[in-house]
Amino acid sequence: MRPEDLRADKKRPFTGQEYIASLRDNREVYIYGDRVKDVTTHPAFRNTVASIASLYDALHDPATKDTLCWDTDTGSGGYTHKFFRYARSADELRQQRDAIAEWAKLSYGWMGRTADYKAAFGDVLGANPEFYGQFEQNARDWYKRIQESCLYLNHAIVNPPIDRSKPVDQVKDVFISVKKETNEGIYVSGAKVVATNSALTHYNFVGQGSAQLLGDNTDFALMFLAPMNAKGMKLICRPSYELVAGMTGSPFDYPLSSRFDENDAILILDNVFVPWENVFIYRDFERCKRWFGEGGFGRLFPMQACTRLAVKLDFITGLLVKALECTGTLEFRGVSAQVGEVVAWRNMYWALTDAMWATATPWKSGAYLPGSEPMHVYRNLTSSAYLAIKKIIEQTVASGLIYLPSGVRDFQNPELDKYLSVYCRGSEGIGHRERIKILKLLWDSIGSEFGGRHELYEINYAGNQDEVRLQCLGHARATGSLKKMTDLVEKCMSDYDENGWTVSHLHNPDDINVLDKIRQ
Repeated sequence: MRPEDLRADKKRPFTGQEYIASLRDNREVYIYGDRVKDVTTHPAFRNTVASIASLYDALHDPATKDTLCWDTDTGSGGYTHKFFRYARSADELRQQRDAIAEWAKLSYGWMGRTADYKAAFGDVLGANPEFYGQFEQNARDWYKRIQESCLYLNHAIVNPPIDRSKPVDQVKDVFISVKKETNEGIYVSGAKVVATNSALTHYNFVGQGSAQLLGDNTDFALMFLAPMNAKGMKLICRPSYELVAGMTGSPFDYPLSSRFDENDAILILDNVFVPWENVFIYRDFERCKRWFGEGGFGRLFPMQACTRLAVKLDFITGLLVKALECTGTLEFRGVSAQVGEVVAWRNMYWALTDAMWATATPWKSGAYLPGSEPMHVYRNLTSSAYLAIKKIIEQTVASGLIYLPSGVRDFQNPELDKYLSVYCRGSEGIGHRERIKILKLLWDSIGSEFGGRHELYEINYAGNQDEVRLQCLGHARATGSLKKMTDLVEKCMSDYDENGWTVSHLHNPDDINVLDKIRQ
C-alpha cells in the first residue's frame, strides 16, 4: 500500500494520525545496533514524530488552515499546503512564504527538513516536467501525488566522503549506481549522505548535489524516488538527542532536543528495486549536471530555507533578550549593541524573504520562481551569520550558560532547592526556576549536542561553500549584472585620463595646483 492511500479523504492531506500510521510500514531503521520495530513509538523518535504530526493537523485546524492551505490544481477538488502547488504570481509566492513561516513557528524554527522543504522539488516537477525528457510523465504524476497528500519526502544527494583520492569508477562499491536493468525497472546499490530525518518520511529522493563528481560511467547518472520501506533500503542513524534527553533529563532540561531532533542517517541501498515510474533521470550525465541549475529546485528551496531560518532567528533573538534580562546585563551599552547586531541579522533574513518574492520572475508553465540575487545572498551569508550570532550569545550570556544545576530533579530536593532559590535567582525579581528554565532553553539551543548539530547544519546547509560562492559569481556573469558592475567602473574611469577631466562639467585644477606652480 502507498502511504497516501491511508488517507480517509482523498481530497485533503494527511491528518496527524494518518501520518503516524503511514510510518508503520516495516521500514529498516537502525540505531545503537538494533533495528527499530516502530519509529512512532521508539523513544529515539516518538516525540519528533508527534511534532511532525502536529504540522499535518495544522493543515486542518480552522485557526491555521487559511494561512497554510489553498485549492489543489490537479483536478482533485481538494486542498493542499500552499507550498505544494507551484505559484503563478509573485503574490502567490508571498502567500507561500507566509505558509512556510506559519508551519515553522510550530517548531520555533528548529525543524529544517519538514515536508515543505522537499515540496519545492514537487513544485518544479509540475512546472517543468519537460526537463526530464523521456520521464516527463513521471514528473507530472509525482507532482500530483506529492501535492494532493502533502507527501513527506527527504533527499540524499551527497556521495559518502570515501576514498576521495580515487576515481569514481574505483568506488563503485560505495556510490549509488545501477546494478541491473529490467522491463519493470532498475536495481540499484550504494550509499548517500546525509539523509536528514529520513526515518520519518515517506519517500527518499536520490540524486546529485550541485558539485558532485560523477566520472564518466553512466551507471552513476541517476535520479529517482524510493519508498522508505523499499526492500533493501536501510538507514543507520546517528545518536538520538531525543533519546538521550529522555534518559538523562526532562522536557524542562532539554525542551528542544526532546521533541525536534531530525535524526540524520547513512542511507544504504542494497539491490533496491526502483520501478520505471519512480525514475526521473537515467544514464544521462548532462541532465544530472544541469538539474540543480535548470530543474528549478535550486531556485525554489532557498525560500523555504530562508523563511525557516528567519523564524528560528526570531526565537533565538527573543531568547537571548530574556537570558540577558535574567543575568541583568541587557542594558549594558556594549551588550545592547551586540544584541542590536543579532536583531539586524534577523531583520536581514526576513528582508531576504521579502526580496525573494518581490523580485520573482516568470518561469515555466506560468510558474514564478523567487529572485535569484536574494537567494544567493542567503546561501552565501548564512554560514558566517550563524557563527556570528552564536558567538555574540556566548560573549554576552557568558557563564550564565553553565551556571546551572544538573536538572529539574535538583528542585525536588528541598535542601538543594533552598540554596538554588538564593544563589540561582535572576535579576529584576526573576525567580530561580524561571531563570534556570530560560538559560537551559538557551543552552539546548546552542550548547547541547542538539545545539552543536544545528550549528553544523546551518554552516553547511547550502552545500560546498566554495561552490556556493562560485554559483553566486557565475550567476552575476550569466545574467549580465557583473558586466553592469564593471561597466560602471569603466564609466568612472572614462571621466578622466592623465591629462585631467574628459567631461565638460568638471574643472581641471590647472589654476590652483600648487605642484604645477612650483614647477613653473
